[in-house]
Amino acid sequence: MKVVILAGGLGTRLQEETLIKPKPMVEVGGSPILWHIMKIYAAQGFNEFVVSMGYRSDVIKQYFLNYHYINNDISINLKSNQVTFHQKKADDWIVHLVDTGVQSETGGRIRRLAHILGDETFMLTYGDGVADIDLTALTAMHQKHGKLVTVTAVHPPARFGGLTLEDQQVSRFAEKLQVGDGWINGGFFVLDPRVLSYIENDFTPWEGPPMDRLVREGQVAAYKHQGFWQCMDTPRDMRLLDSLWAEGCAPWKVWE
Repeated sequence: MKVVILAGGLGTRLQEETLIKPKPMVEVGGSPILWHIMKIYAAQGFNEFVVSMGYRSDVIKQYFLNYHYINNDISINLKSNQVTFHQKKADDWIVHLVDTGVQSETGGRIRRLAHILGDETFMLTYGDGVADIDLTALTAMHQKHGKLVTVTAVHPPARFGGLTLEDQQVSRFAEKLQVGDGWINGGFFVLDPRVLSYIENDFTPWEGPPMDRLVREGQVAAYKHQGFWQCMDTPRDMRLLDSLWAEGCAPWKVWE
């Protein structure tokens, strides 16, 4: 199952960091938060990624093109230009880097990936949120209920979009407003490929008309995640995640 990561936004609330890089490349503990998200998935057996890029896509491309150099100690013979890797740590990942347009909305970015996603169920998340989520349980629930969408519902601060739940089905999806019993959209979706037909064009936000229509049709289920979840929306969020990592108590570190 491929994992789509939305990594093309401007990250205006982190402008001090994102003037020169996209938000998913802002570092937590010395590595981009994008890397942390990928490690969460890979640790649970999902290691093929489709990174949807937009703003400063060159920074993401350079990171992965130089991944071995960045993540290993090296010796360089300047005369022969021979490079020797020490330890040679390598993640067993396949990474598709796809430019989905600087101005595209989230739905438009997903729609532009149709040629890679094909007709298979896929996973989707945002490039700025981490969690200690059980992805095996998430995908098992999606397979069991048979709906087109499973969204992970979490309990965060009130400034995020709210979900109203009836048992395990979403009955209302209100982005950027806290409603109901405090559940919000935490990302970590599992999606049937038929959802692509709900996205009209590049300027369609996934959290808008597509999700509204899917909810009305009873096609959205919620996986309730009771554990840790945190997005990196502001400098305060960034400092929190960085301090948790530095203290060795990052709940989202589910890998060895």
